[in-house]
Amino acid sequence: MDETTLTLDPPLRACWMKVGQQKRIPATRPGEKQKQHVFGGYNWLKDTITWTIAKTKNSATFIDFLEELLVKKYSTGRIVLVMDNASYHKSAAALAALSLFEHRIMVIWLPPYCSDLNPIERFWRNLKDLACANKLQDNIEAVVNSAELILTKQNLATSDLRFLLSKNF
Repeated sequence: MDETTLTLDPPLRACWMKVGQQKRIPATRPGEKQKQHVFGGYNWLKDTITWTIAKTKNSATFIDFLEELLVKKYSTGRIVLVMDNASYHKSAAALAALSLFEHRIMVIWLPPYCSDLNPIERFWRNLKDLACANKLQDNIEAVVNSAELILTKQNLATSDLRFLLSKNF
């Protein structure tokens, strides 16, 4: 599980252009630093995502996501959570919330500064490639709508936009 931030500044990716035609990506104007955060959990077995959208990244919104994940989506069974060392993951409130589920969760804490070891990071890259790379949206709601469309399609087994994590060892 992890979080990613959506902003009006699109991520820039390499792309093909016709000879002599340079693609231009407009920039947002100063003062328009709107953003939203996606909290997500990647289901390794099914290649699906559970997510919530929040205006802030803090202990309270992290705990809200834990509730979505552990109470609403996966209310029974054992779960492995792979998490980085974000301060709000290790706050007293977050650790207390995690302790409520200690009988059915195993938390794997990644080493500091090794977030690339978290499988969901590859999904976030794919999400941003499809939803917002090289595109300037008019407002943050449009960015979120585009991301939610990709998130929804990820959970449809028949979608051609699904990101499938390689499980070959």
